[in-house]
Amino acid sequence: MDDDRRNQLLATYRDGLLNDVLPFWTRHAVDREHGGFLTSLDRDGTVVDTDKSLWPQGRFAWLLGELYNSVEPREEWLELARHGVEFLDRHAVDPVDGRMWFAVTRDGRPLRKRRYAFTESFAAIAYGEYAQATGRDEYAAKAEAAFRRFVEHGTTFRDPSPKWTDTRPTAGLGGPMITIVTASELRDSIGLEDADALIDEAIETIRTKHVNADLRCVLETVSPEGEPIDSFDGRTLNPGHAIEGAWFTMKEGRRRGDNALVQLGLTMLDWTWKRGWDAEHGGMLYFTSTDGRPVQEYWHDMKFWWPHNEAIIATLLAYTLTGDSKYAAWHALVHDWAHERFADPEHGEWFGYLHRDGTPSSSLKGNWWKGPFHLPRMQLECWRLLAEPSPAWRH
Repeated sequence: MDDDRRNQLLATYRDGLLNDVLPFWTRHAVDREHGGFLTSLDRDGTVVDTDKSLWPQGRFAWLLGELYNSVEPREEWLELARHGVEFLDRHAVDPVDGRMWFAVTRDGRPLRKRRYAFTESFAAIAYGEYAQATGRDEYAAKAEAAFRRFVEHGTTFRDPSPKWTDTRPTAGLGGPMITIVTASELRDSIGLEDADALIDEAIETIRTKHVNADLRCVLETVSPEGEPIDSFDGRTLNPGHAIEGAWFTMKEGRRRGDNALVQLGLTMLDWTWKRGWDAEHGGMLYFTSTDGRPVQEYWHDMKFWWPHNEAIIATLLAYTLTGDSKYAAWHALVHDWAHERFADPEHGEWFGYLHRDGTPSSSLKGNWWKGPFHLPRMQLECWRLLAEPSPAWRH
């Protein structure tokens, strides 16, 4: 990667974040009447549904706080972060059991709760950035409490009406993966004391249970002991999750100067790229399988925005760490493919969902799942990587 390409990419990520993606959401998503953010937006930013997923409430508040703390202390960003965390304060928690809702109405009345606790993890990072920005200890306490609920939920919670029986117990990649990144964020924002230990445990779970050397893949769903399961769920691979976990692991290894962690992340990326990249049409397939047999999900060959965001980060980080031209080539492939097809030159931001051939499947820019998180996080992470001195840029 030469200096011209590096400078071009740096400008693409920085300017895309500050002049395109962030303005799209601050212009269209802020609910001045009821608080929080309206993220179900059509192509031009028109609100198509006013119910609110609580994931984007925490994620957008985190982004705004992170930008305030690490890019520039703009009062607008802090005010909007407050706008998000106060909506969480008022409406996120079910007073009956202390767990957070997944979705509420526009004015905060509860609609739905999921059996997982990812709302807590995203609220935690939002509270953490807001605590760092304001110095308010009560938000540091809220951040840690939300994270502890997330961790405890993953290890001890039993739903009184479980979705599955105990006939075939499973363990998923999502829990340990999100533990890594959440603990890392809280280590930086509020000085979470046991962050390293929690990250170590989560990485060890992924290494010993999900990274399967015999199959040369990162298993999304395994038995509690880490054994492959010969079923639709057990055979289904999620390239986006695996690559996200790969760069979380590489980044932690880089922070610690731990080459074994870096190599683990590189292995996860290598195996997943070979299984997930669509050699015929380009782009990252949403689901593949361990053995080539069909998967159950009918959107398996669609192209979603977020796995491409994660692959862009992972390949650039891998190149930064190794200087290996293979990763520069992979980064160019996924960066160029995604920016040519997901980005909307007319109204800004990215479409979320493409057919396999790269044509838009929907005009939506946001919904309960897609909001201002994966794309702006990718832009911020890549901007930072390209802005810092690195031996890789000399290759």
